[in-house]
Order: sequence, then C-alpha cells, then structure tokens
Amino acid sequence: MSLTDAPPPPPHPPGSLHALRARYGPRYRWRLLLSVMIGAMAALVSSTVVNVAIPDLSHHFHLGQDQAQWVTSGFMAASVVAMLTTPWMLARFGFRRTYVLCMAVLVAGGVVGGLADHYALVLAARLAEGVAAGIVQPIPAVIILRAFEPHEQGRASGLFGMGVVLAPALGPSVGGVLVQALGWRSIFFLVVPFGLLSWWLARRYVPVTAPGGVPAQPGLPLDVGGLGLASAATLALLLGLAGLHGGPPAQTTALLAAAVALLAAFVAWQRRRARLGAPPPLMHLGVFTHRAFAAGSVVSLIYGAALFGSTYLFPVYLQLGLGLPAAYVGTLLLPAGLVLALTIAVVGRLADRQPAHRLVSVGLALLTASFAAFGLVGLDTPLPVLVLLAVLGRVGLGFVLPSLNLGAMRGLPAAALAQGSSAINVLRMLGGAAGVSVCGVFLEWRLRAHGATLDAASAVLTEARLAAFAETFGLLTAVCALALVSARALAPQR
Repeated sequence: MSLTDAPPPPPHPPGSLHALRARYGPRYRWRLLLSVMIGAMAALVSSTVVNVAIPDLSHHFHLGQDQAQWVTSGFMAASVVAMLTTPWMLARFGFRRTYVLCMAVLVAGGVVGGLADHYALVLAARLAEGVAAGIVQPIPAVIILRAFEPHEQGRASGLFGMGVVLAPALGPSVGGVLVQALGWRSIFFLVVPFGLLSWWLARRYVPVTAPGGVPAQPGLPLDVGGLGLASAATLALLLGLAGLHGGPPAQTTALLAAAVALLAAFVAWQRRRARLGAPPPLMHLGVFTHRAFAAGSVVSLIYGAALFGSTYLFPVYLQLGLGLPAAYVGTLLLPAGLVLALTIAVVGRLADRQPAHRLVSVGLALLTASFAAFGLVGLDTPLPVLVLLAVLGRVGLGFVLPSLNLGAMRGLPAAALAQGSSAINVLRMLGGAAGVSVCGVFLEWRLRAHGATLDAASAVLTEARLAAFAETFGLLTAVCALALVSARALAPQR
C-alpha cells in the first residue's frame, strides 16, 4: 500500500479536548478557562464569605465561639483532604463529570445550608461544600497546562488569577451587605448562581477525558487506606494547631505528634502501594523526584504560611496595634486588593516571556520587604504610607501567584499534572493553617514577654505592643526569605 492509500487517522473521541477545539474553533480555550474560573470563584466565595455571617449564625443557633468556628474549620479540613482525591476523581470520571458533580454538590450545599433549621445540617452542608471546593481547586492549573500553548500559559494564568483573587476580595463586602439586609441565610445562597453558571458551562466546554487525554476508567478503585490516613493526619494537625491558642498543652502535643506519625504512615503506605503495583495510590510520590516541582512544593508550603499568616495578622495589627477603626482597615486593604488583581493580569503576560523562577523571586523579595517595613511602622506613620506598604506586599503576591504553579509543574508529564496540582495545593493550604496558628502563638508569646496585651479596653497603646507586632512581622520576613532561597531551585538546570 502506498502512502497515498493509507487510511486517514482515527477521529478524536467525542468530547475530548481536540474534538471540542475542532467544534468551537480557536476561541475554545478561553471558553474553557472561563468555565473553570467561574467554578473556582464559586468555591472561593463559599470558603470566605460565610465568615461575616458567623456572629448572626451563633446567635440564631445559640452557639459558643468554638462551635461556630467549625463552620470555617470544618470547611477547610474537608477541602484539604478532598484535594488529595482530585487525581482519582479525574482518572475515574474524567474532567467534565468531576466538575459538573462538584458544582452540583456546591449548589446543593448552599441551598441546604440556607434552608437548614438545625446547626448539624448547616455544618453538614459546609462539609459538603468543602469537599466540592477541595476537588475543584487543583483542576484549573491542569486545564491551563493542557489547553494552552506554552507561550499562552502565563497570560491564561494571569486572567484566571485575577478572577479568583477578586472573588474573595469582594465577597466579604457583598456578604456584609447581604447579612445586614437579608440575614445570615442569604450568605449560603450567594454561591448558587456562580455554581449553576459554571455547571452549565462545564457541560459544554470541559472535556470528558481524564488527565493525559486518555478515556476515564469507571472501575478505578479509590485508595481508601491512604485517604483514611490522610484524613486522620489532617484532622490531628488542624486540631493540634488550634490547640496552640491556649489549649491543654498535653493534648496539643499529643495531637501534633499524632499528625507527624500519621503523615509518616501515609508516606510509607503510598510507597508500599507503588512498590507492589497496587491500584493507584492516593498520591504518586514520584512527582517529588522532579527538581523544579520539589522546589515549588517547598516554596508553596512556606509561601502559604506567610500569606495566610499575614492575612490573619494585618487586621489585628491595624486595629489593635495602631488603634485604627475597623472602617479604616477596610479602606486601607481595598486598594491593595485591587492592585493585586491588576498585578496578576500583568505578570501573567510576563510569565510567557520570563523564567518563572525569576518572577517568583521578585515577588517573594517584594513581600519580604513589605513585612520588614511593617515591622518599622510607628504610631505617627501617615496612613498613605501604610497603604503603600500594603500595596507593595500585594504586588509581591501578584508576582508569585501566576508563576509558581507554572514553574513547578511545566516539567511534569501530562499524566502527572493532576497529581502535581493536587499536591502543591494541599501543601499551600497546610502551610496556611500552620502560618495562622504560628503567627497567633508567636504574637501572644512576644506580648507576654513585653508585658503588653491586645485587650481593646486597655488604657493606651504602648510601645511594648508595637514591639511585639514588629517581632511577629520579623518572623514573617524570615519565613519569606527562606522561601526566596528555595525559589532558586525553580530555575532550569543547565
């Protein structure tokens, strides 16, 4: 048979990335990005906006602060554990079915939570939302690396990052208005329109295939043992970190020790399954053998601690350290949030032309400088200077956010992208949980050392209080500097 008589290549399976690209044309990839971006925005809105409703929720159900806080803590724990199942979900059900299912659960959780008459039902709805949000969060990074050419991936990451940053930035403001006008139940319904829109878009534009473009495997078993160990380790860690804030020392120590032991058992379990050739483990530890990914994972862990730790520290510092009214705090942080969204969009374009490690390093350097400068602020510092320092830190975040995932994951095989995205998101969340607790404990320690207090009713602001805050910002400065050193390993080997 001559070459001219060779049969044509088989068509791509219906619903695959190639088939959808052929059907919708060159603009398809941007429709796909919009689909997953709106879903991610729905997940982020559901995670942050409920915080403004906690006081009203507590009053309605007669809850103590420790009980009410589980609306947030339970969501976070469910999200972290669910992220580990994302690769399995994608391999078994494919991208489209996974995304559509998660959006359906997110919408159902919002409706049930908004209609619930018992706190147990509210908490169950929040846990369901946490699971859906956790599974969804690693998916966009995989989509961007698969659907876009290398020279477009930075721009796509920038546009995606701008959208998902604006959602949590504006969510609490919108939520506050809703709670004031319609009550706490309206907060749960806020996620419904986002979830429904993303559900409709996903049914049209998200491919049906699994990572790597292969068909989904309906019979693929879940690593139940690994999931159990990961769940227990995460719960022990979060409870142990929460116990650092004045909990019984013996219980806190036992929980943290149990978390370390369970993590070691999880790693050993994953290695054993890989060695025996058992059905896929929950996490393929082989992704950490890639130098850039391993470095990116370390940066993500440290960066998460600095990011979430500073998010906790800033409002406390501005109100109880500098004595600013709550209205001033919102005014100070709003320009920084808008600048962050704009920076992400600009840096996304730069990421298509500049090495990722260089952009990450610039961002971490700016973030380090911002923390160091806040440690030098005094009571007589003008408000515009505080705004500029907050903007400087957010510009740093804008350099890191669209660049870190690209720098860490570009070298991974296509079939390992879901594993990599899941792992790096889990590490950032765990780093964030640790950062909030460590910042709180460190601040309390330094306040006691200086003989100061955060009691809002105390007579006057003291230099001792500011010294404690300055030392806590010094801790964040050191953490960011450590991440800056680790970021050098993101550079390609020569």
